[in-house]
Amino acid sequence: MTDKPRLKRLVKKKSSKIQIGWQEWCALPKLHIPAIKTKIDTGAKTSALHAWDIDTFHRHGELYVHFMVHPIQRNSRIHCFCTSHVVDKRSIMNTAGHKENRYIITTPITLGSTTWEIEIGLTNRDPLAFRMLLGRDALKGHTLIDPAKTLCQGKMSSRILKKLYTKHHLHTHHHSYPWKT
Repeated sequence: MTDKPRLKRLVKKKSSKIQIGWQEWCALPKLHIPAIKTKIDTGAKTSALHAWDIDTFHRHGELYVHFMVHPIQRNSRIHCFCTSHVVDKRSIMNTAGHKENRYIITTPITLGSTTWEIEIGLTNRDPLAFRMLLGRDALKGHTLIDPAKTLCQGKMSSRILKKLYTKHHLHTHHHSYPWKT
């Protein structure tokens, strides 16, 4: 006779987590960013997004930020205007080992076919290779990481990127800021 409860314990459950490599393409739909290459960094607690020209304002007594993002590496012509509610302001150690105060926002992230809410710190990542860093708080419970792999959730050609940003009317060639009049 077979011990069914014991067999159930021995059979591995299929994971609902997605497999990712050390870099992946993702989207930030609420921020109207259809594609941004992100570096997976389990050494960082909080995720970081390249943001510049950050400007705060109040709406209904709540703190918000307007900011600009260059979502594509080595391309300063494509930029997105973003607005988000601020959930916190934290002192975070940057890549150089210095503490800096960052506005923290929450936003959905789409990686592969999975979407979930994450916290992101806004910081100028201009000198760094990746426009976004996905830290361990955002990764836990959703991903399995294979650091030997890259772009497990798919590659993105420059042709597709151009179509995505043209389709969403997000790329511009001038510097006009709708919140600065």
